[in-house]
Amino acid sequence: MPYDALGNRPNRTRVLFVSSEIYPLAKSGGLADVSGALPRFIAAAGEIDIILMLPGYPTALELLENQVSLLRLQDLPGGDATLILGDLPGSDLRVLVVDNPDLFYRPGLYTDENGLDWPDNAIRFAALCHAACRVAIGDAVPHWRADVVHCNDWHTGLIPMLLAAHPCPRPKTVMTIHNLAFQGNFPGAFLDELALPAGQYSSENLEFYGNLSFLKSGILHADSLTTVSPSYAEEILGDEFGMGFEGVLRARQSDLVGILNGIDTDAWNPGQDCLIPARYGIDHMAGKARCKASLQADWGLAVDPDATLIIFLARLELQKMADCLIDILPELMSRPKLQLAVLGAGTPEIEAALADWPRRATGRVAVHIGYDEELAHQLIAAGDILLHGSRFEPCGLTPLYALRYGTIPIVNQVGGLRDTTIGATAETLDAGIANAVHFVERSSAAMLAAVDQAVALRADSGTWHRLQSAAMAADFSWHKPAAAYGKIYEGLVVPRQFAPV
Repeated sequence: MPYDALGNRPNRTRVLFVSSEIYPLAKSGGLADVSGALPRFIAAAGEIDIILMLPGYPTALELLENQVSLLRLQDLPGGDATLILGDLPGSDLRVLVVDNPDLFYRPGLYTDENGLDWPDNAIRFAALCHAACRVAIGDAVPHWRADVVHCNDWHTGLIPMLLAAHPCPRPKTVMTIHNLAFQGNFPGAFLDELALPAGQYSSENLEFYGNLSFLKSGILHADSLTTVSPSYAEEILGDEFGMGFEGVLRARQSDLVGILNGIDTDAWNPGQDCLIPARYGIDHMAGKARCKASLQADWGLAVDPDATLIIFLARLELQKMADCLIDILPELMSRPKLQLAVLGAGTPEIEAALADWPRRATGRVAVHIGYDEELAHQLIAAGDILLHGSRFEPCGLTPLYALRYGTIPIVNQVGGLRDTTIGATAETLDAGIANAVHFVERSSAAMLAAVDQAVALRADSGTWHRLQSAAMAADFSWHKPAAAYGKIYEGLVVPRQFAPV
């Protein structure tokens, strides 16, 4: 890749999109899916030059195409790093990788094999932030500086503060909160190792209940704030869902907007998905039955087309109500012709409790601890019902995938799930618009009642087909969200004269 591929192009806004994970280079959850898809749709509109940036995990360096080492970045937190340029697989997007083996050559992105946070996460992601700032102001990549830096979650939260301290003119910043539960809070003892401007450790800046907070820094200093659904943008302003940041967010309310996430409708398309055993669509659903039979056989479940296959595909944590799933499993197994397939990882105690169930209910419960992209596609294509409880939910990508595949989600009426699903009631079923089963109380009893409702709906083939038709017809592509982010970028950029390369 020649360096001049990064030269300024007249009349285009230049955006540096920084994320701790980008699919397919590195993934632990939905952040990677968003970071891998949204920039492609923004770039496709043709008005914005966008470059992605992430840490140099081993998988990222293995998969990045057309790699070129640009320069050595010195005096970063955690040591010097090499800035590597390459292409995102399957796209024309350019990617910058911060390669520091001491910081990023590890088996987990954020945690070790026991699920414990790496103790130096503050230094690791401070290094990413400092490197991104050097790229943004034009000190790293030949012939390129950013007009806007799009920061994603706490890992990039120091960038707005670092750029705000830079002499003007500086790039503008957008901070997207994908999940307020992940805040990047660290002991103040790390302060001297993060190379931050003087005077930042105070209640008006980084300090957050005795710690320093990357996310608070991003919220305070970014020019624009977004989150991943309109409902979540409202909820986080209140005490229940604000998680200690409600006051900070209310002070920035006029700069906060909720933009509903999309999904990659090419990658998640049952009519062309190469990861599933058979393709299908709403007018030819036989392939879904074949996907179900294949998964039942592969996962050790009884191969029975009449059994209701419930899938659970999420982090095995309290947020996703995995504890409630464990509570109701004895009752679920008392229902005839009910099967459960679980794919996920999380709290060791929850993992252990679920992992015991295939032995207790042979042929009816299957559990795979961990995450695998191919298995996720196969699970969603095979399932009749997705059980997706949430004590809070910024957006909820997995239910959107399930809708696309005619797998009816059971969800709470919370966060982005309120914006994307329509619960089955007599009225919505008659109107042909229902595409999900809702429950309100975040409790085991409410979850079990919702499962019983969904199973009863499936017993009526006509009703179930209408639910699937409405689900599969929903449009959650990235086109509208990409356009909304494009408007935010353009609104931040002061009209300027473009200098020749």
